Amino acid sequence: MTAGKGSNGDDQVVRDPDLRHFGDTVKAFRKHAGLTQEQLAPKVGYSVQYVASVEQGRQHPSLKFVNKSEEVLDAFDVIRIAARQLTRRRGLASWFRRWAELEEEAIALNTYECRSVPGLLQTEAYARAQIENVPPRLTPEETEDRIALRMDRQKVLTRTPYTAFSFIIEQTVIERRTGGPEVTRELIDHLLRCAQLPNVDIQLMPTVSPEHAGTDGPFCLLESAEHQWWAYSEGQKSGQVISDPKAVSDLQQQYAKLRIQALNPADSVGLLMRLRGSL
Repeated sequence: MTAGKGSNGDDQVVRDPDLRHFGDTVKAFRKHAGLTQEQLAPKVGYSVQYVASVEQGRQHPSLKFVNKSEEVLDAFDVIRIAARQLTRRRGLASWFRRWAELEEEAIALNTYECRSVPGLLQTEAYARAQIENVPPRLTPEETEDRIALRMDRQKVLTRTPYTAFSFIIEQTVIERRTGGPEVTRELIDHLLRCAQLPNVDIQLMPTVSPEHAGTDGPFCLLESAEHQWWAYSEGQKSGQVISDPKAVSDLQQQYAKLRIQALNPADSVGLLMRLRGSL
C-alpha cells in the first residue's frame, strides 16, 4: 500500500455515497439550528464555499470542521460518528477502493514493490516526503488527510487474528533516501520493528539481481477469508483489481520466484542494519 500518490491508492479523490451522507447530516443539523450556510461559515471558521462543498458531498471535511460543526450545531456526537465512517475511505483513489476493502478482510497479503516502500510500512515522515515530492502540490488539508489515511490502514498489521504479510522491497528503494537521512533512519528503524512482528516477513531484493522475476513492475496478492485469491496492479493514475484465476495464478508464480530470488528475512534484517549504519 497504497502510499507516492499513485502508488498507494490515495490520489484522484471522487465523490461517494458516504461523503454525500455526511454532507446531508451537516445540512440537517444546520437547518435544525436555524442557520444558513452564510451564518454557519464564520462560526466554524470556513468559507461559505467550503461549507457548501461539504454539504453537497464534494469536499472531504477536515477534523477541525467536524469538531467545530459538532460544537456549533450541538449535534449529540452524530456529526463525529458520521465523520468516522469516512475515515477509511478519505483520500482513496476510486480505482483503489475495492482493493482497500479486500485488504481489510484479507487473511494473507503479499506485496512486491520496486518504486517506494509499501504504504503499510511507511512512517509518517516518509509518507509526507513522498506525497510532497510528487506534483501537483496538495493543500495542507489534503496532505494531512492522505497521511492520516495511510497511517490508519496500518492497523491491519497488528490486529488479531493476525493477517499473514509478506513484503518484497527493492534495496534501491531504501537507498534512495526519500526525505533525507533522518527520514530514512527513522524508516529503517520502523521496518526493523515491523520485521519483528510474528506475522510479517520483509525481504529485500538486492540491487544487483541478474535473475529477477519482477521486471514487469509491482503488484499485490491477497487471500480472502473465503480463501479466494485476488491480485492488484497499479500504474500512473490507474489501478486494477484482478480476479481472473489464470492471471492471479501467473502473479502467484512470479511472487514465489521473487521470494526465492530476494534475501531471506534474516539476511534482509542484516542488510537493513548495514544500510542504517551507513547513514
